[in-house]
Amino acid sequence: MCGTLESNDLLVKVEPRSELEVVISSVVMRQFGVRIRQVVDETLQRMEVTHGLFVIEDKGALDCTIQARVQTAVMRASECEELDWSVL
Repeated sequence: MCGTLESNDLLVKVEPRSELEVVISSVVMRQFGVRIRQVVDETLQRMEVTHGLFVIEDKGALDCTIQARVQTAVMRASECEELDWSVL
């Protein structure tokens, strides 16, 4: 897990799965749902994530916050100790 349910933040939960699945709920889904999904997908793609369940509860986070929370959740779930930040 990474993040909070405070305003302007989001909570990312990760579970093991054989396929990649992303579930997003957001207080601003109508206005920004497509962009939230795009940022999540791009972040997972850059990190070469191909499987797992990602449950995202957004409370109006900015793109940079979405990226940071997803990256941290992936690192925590994979117990990654080093990351090549230049690709992100």
